[in-house]
Amino acid sequence: MVVPYKHEPFTDFTVDKNRQEFEAALKTVEAELGKNYDLIINGERIVTEDKMVSFNPSNTQQIIGNVSKANIELAEKAMQVADETFNIWKKWKPEVRADILFKAAAIIRRRKHEFSAYLVYEAGKPWNEADADTAEGIDFLEYYARQMLELSKGFAVESRPFEHNKLSYIPLGVGVVIPPWNFAFAIMAGMTAAAVVTGNTVLLKPAETTPVIAYKFMEVLEEAGLPKGVVNYIPGYGSEIGDYLVDHTRTRFISFTGSKAVGVRIYERAAKVHPGQKWLKRVVAEMGGKDAIIVDKDTDLELAAQSIVKSAFGFSGQKCSACSRAIIHQDVYDQVLERTVQLTKEINVGSPVDFNNFMGPVTDQKAFDKITSYFEIGKEEGKLMTGGTADSSKGFFIQPTIFADVNENARIMHEEVFGPFVAFCKAKDFDHALEIANNTEYGLTGAVLTRNRENLEKAREDFHVGNLYFNRGCTGAIVGYHPFGGFNMSGTDSKAGGPDYLLLFTQAKLVSEQL
Repeated sequence: MVVPYKHEPFTDFTVDKNRQEFEAALKTVEAELGKNYDLIINGERIVTEDKMVSFNPSNTQQIIGNVSKANIELAEKAMQVADETFNIWKKWKPEVRADILFKAAAIIRRRKHEFSAYLVYEAGKPWNEADADTAEGIDFLEYYARQMLELSKGFAVESRPFEHNKLSYIPLGVGVVIPPWNFAFAIMAGMTAAAVVTGNTVLLKPAETTPVIAYKFMEVLEEAGLPKGVVNYIPGYGSEIGDYLVDHTRTRFISFTGSKAVGVRIYERAAKVHPGQKWLKRVVAEMGGKDAIIVDKDTDLELAAQSIVKSAFGFSGQKCSACSRAIIHQDVYDQVLERTVQLTKEINVGSPVDFNNFMGPVTDQKAFDKITSYFEIGKEEGKLMTGGTADSSKGFFIQPTIFADVNENARIMHEEVFGPFVAFCKAKDFDHALEIANNTEYGLTGAVLTRNRENLEKAREDFHVGNLYFNRGCTGAIVGYHPFGGFNMSGTDSKAGGPDYLLLFTQAKLVSEQL
């Protein structure tokens, strides 16, 4: 019997010892910044003249690393290696594959602050957010290893007196894993681990702004005993190698987390069957969100305001689960808005190296420009209550921004801004609030705060999102506790960290023997 896994605990930074240890890790990592990082194909380090420069988004003069960049020729080499290695790796016992993940989790657990410190520098994550990211990565490794031990038993099917039937799950083949920059360690590690533990081989194309943390993960996999060629590390630009890998006849599946625009492009390209291709490619996609918190008239208003602030501005709103719409019952609208604005004005924005800063930078110039472009749109569609200013002179810092009195059909109620930006909208009653919440092409997360049991049950049935939370914020899913994935344009509802996620990287095979 597999022992149930309790998620990796978060670090309590109010404890002096923990804070001192994290500060030491920050200094250690700072001394490592600026190194060169190679491609890893079949265990071989490959240096290219063309580099991707990873820099600190809170201090753009500080280089995190210079990373060799893959081209089509090297991507093809990695594909051939992964294709050949699959024939060997798929025959490894599931228990052994799981043991490698257990070992990797143990290594990261011992170096937890180091990995979190890299997230502070490369991803711009404040301490608590970085710590949670690393903990989630450990959780994914542990959880998927345990799930594989269960999946390896197959599922019982009926047999007749004259035959014996067995249903088992076998790996798919070579997968292209394209993780996001916002959970640069956790989601990257989870997507890779799920594909690997089920017996597939992987071409890992890390996010363009966070390739160094992915390299550090590769080092852990090697130390844990993962055979060469099972995961091949090929950083590069999607415009150069992304389409090539998605279109490749030997690509069996694509695992993607990122924007709606890129996800839709991948889905469309993967649907085309190329000459020599023997299968329909599988796409596992988690895309965007336009997530709402509904506040009913009968609720704890302080909890409501706190939940909105944490969900909207944690990691500068750069979460697909972040609250970007606050839908408030008209009877309590003014009170909730006033308290939320008050709490928001207390937020410290600055370098995430400083523990006292709740918010750090946004990820890069492109994100900075997109988010700030919505300031003028917001001023046309609502009333600016706080924020609306930004400074990119040193890093990409944006003040947490609230627009009030926004019409339910306004652009800022429908378009994903992906930054510290929330729109307040007034609802006439609870049914109207649900109607506003569902009036989006996305369906990822949502939250309802109310003491009214009838309204909770109405939301349980009618609030159309993949992850729905009652009387709390809409961010902070825990592996194994809150399987994560959304409806509609939020993706394929592939529930990461859930009991059926590994099935997406396998295919079912039935063997029937007549006796």
